[in-house]
Amino acid sequence: MKKRILTGITTTGTPHIGNYLGAIKPALELAGPDSESYFFLADYHALIKQTDPTLIESSVKDIAMAWLASGLDTNYSNFYRQSDIPEVHELTWVLTCSAAKGLLNRAHAYKAVVAENISNNADEDKAINMGLFSYPVLMAADILLFNATHVPVGPDQAQHLEMARDIAGKFNHTYKQTFSLPEALIQNEVSVPGIDGRKMSKSYNNIIPFLCTEKVLQKSISKIITNSLEPGEVKDTKGCNLFQLYSAFASADQIASMQLAYDDGIGWGDAKKELFSVINQEIDPIRHRYFNLAQQPDLLNDLFSDGAKKVRPQAQQLVSEVRDLVGISKIV
Repeated sequence: MKKRILTGITTTGTPHIGNYLGAIKPALELAGPDSESYFFLADYHALIKQTDPTLIESSVKDIAMAWLASGLDTNYSNFYRQSDIPEVHELTWVLTCSAAKGLLNRAHAYKAVVAENISNNADEDKAINMGLFSYPVLMAADILLFNATHVPVGPDQAQHLEMARDIAGKFNHTYKQTFSLPEALIQNEVSVPGIDGRKMSKSYNNIIPFLCTEKVLQKSISKIITNSLEPGEVKDTKGCNLFQLYSAFASADQIASMQLAYDDGIGWGDAKKELFSVINQEIDPIRHRYFNLAQQPDLLNDLFSDGAKKVRPQAQQLVSEVRDLVGISKIV
């Protein structure tokens, strides 16, 4: 039996180099001929934090194009938008009725906000909406609707996958063995430094854009903060965000060569030129595909429509079975 791998892509913001290295590239490497792969744009998840509808809409477009340009092949992978599959929400409610509140109370994201509120002497429920609290149930529905067998997650999402297994197990025990218990494919956490050395994040405004012109890429790299060591002075690669970024794109031989260059006192300007070269070499074909895809105005709507037509019958069948099990079906 083939693995059924499912990856959800939250539609917030515009993809950057950190997203490419940490999520896009490793997920696409898993989508091989020995598995069925499902990639979906989790636009309803985005509503938990994002209330600007124009940003939601633009993010859906940008993120979809980033994945397509990076090599996602819709001929072999199922690619769809969460909001095009209404069965997700019906299953979410059924699973909500199987999910223990105590289980959801333990979700890391929820607990982190509560802890922050308490530390600020605020009401512990301040700014917490039910979307944040019940997010693990929606994630469980995304996974269980297609009986995914494996879900690639970072360490920070591993708990949510365990919660999906718990919710599925409770339903199976109450009614009938219906859902597969998905396994987590824990991906090594890739902490990609931004231009200021902190983890690359739109929140810090320290990103290096992913889908941009060479000129914009070069300008972003030139802003990477370094120390004041002059050319000719030995430089330490340890803790150097520039070297860390270089290592994420360069070959082993290139990394060894750059290590020697640091020992020989390479100037920061020259080091940044080398960084631009290795990043640009990898993303240049992606950039060209992106700009070509952007010239096809109906592409995404057509792909989303085709994707929904491929996967929605599966969703409808499973929800029909669930309805029968819980007693919400046609009267005979």
